[in-house]
Amino acid sequence: MPKYCKQQAPAACQWRWHKFDDWTADEAYAVFAARIQVFVVEQACPYQDLDGLDADAWHLCGWDRQTLAAYLRLLPAGARYAEPSIGRVLTADSYRGQGIGQELMQRGIVGFRERFPGADLRISAQHHLEGFYRHLGFATVSEPYQEDGIPHVEMLLENQRELPFAASGVSA
Repeated sequence: MPKYCKQQAPAACQWRWHKFDDWTADEAYAVFAARIQVFVVEQACPYQDLDGLDADAWHLCGWDRQTLAAYLRLLPAGARYAEPSIGRVLTADSYRGQGIGQELMQRGIVGFRERFPGADLRISAQHHLEGFYRHLGFATVSEPYQEDGIPHVEMLLENQRELPFAASGVSA
């Protein structure tokens, strides 16, 4: 049964793309519990996580056995921005500092390019993570702004931009 909990040492994640209707109840629970833990509890940011956009999104999950280690949501163009966008990017607390977040984003970018060829990719990044996303090929396209009380910047990965990592070695 998938769950959200601390683990001592991670095994290699099993990466899977999901559509909302494909999740089991346990998988959906694990995702929503992790999103609330990270974005509401850890960041002390009360906001409505369930925003009505999950049903049309692709969801990339990194599972360590039955535990959710990492997650992101890929929205189609027009759902939040004119371009497709990645959001709700998280690494569970006990998996941080091990490169899983970078692997998550690399797989997310490769999966985005497979699902939306020729499109640019937009993100709303927490300002303190701007450098992390810049190393993945994103360029900052806005001044800092407040979103749910946290400084953010909009960033764009243009479709013709060469990725700064070997996409051939990363499966979607």
